[in-house]
Amino acid sequence: MRAVLQRVTEASCKVDGQLTGEIEGGLMILLGIEDTDGQEDVEWLAAKLVNMRIFGDEQGLMNRSLTDTGGNILLISQFTLYAATKKGNRPGFTRAARPEKAIPLYEAMIRQLEVLLNKPVQMGIFGADMKISLVNDGPVTIIIDTKNKE
Repeated sequence: MRAVLQRVTEASCKVDGQLTGEIEGGLMILLGIEDTDGQEDVEWLAAKLVNMRIFGDEQGLMNRSLTDTGGNILLISQFTLYAATKKGNRPGFTRAARPEKAIPLYEAMIRQLEVLLNKPVQMGIFGADMKISLVNDGPVTIIIDTKNKE
């Protein structure tokens, strides 16, 4: 799994002009699911996301996590995070999980994040043409890959 997390002051998702998810303060997360991902990736990544210390403390240092701040999550499925760009100029997406595998893992991630945060997660609609708006705070943008735990 790959996640691009952005610390935001606000973020929202619309599908066909209808609001599907909206947060004020927290993380807007793009989530890509690979064909080799499983439940262990969900559990590891969810814990990492809610505990990532990228929010300011009293001294302005990045020392606080979502669990510390009570922040929110807007989770967006994003198969293009697995774009292969080595050959030519048209990306390939063969490493991205097909919907029959990706949807259950996306839903498992939602459930896991909700358990860890003890509140609902806002989201887009899997596979839809989504319009995402956000105000990146900082900016702070971090990429995490469960297959490359640096």
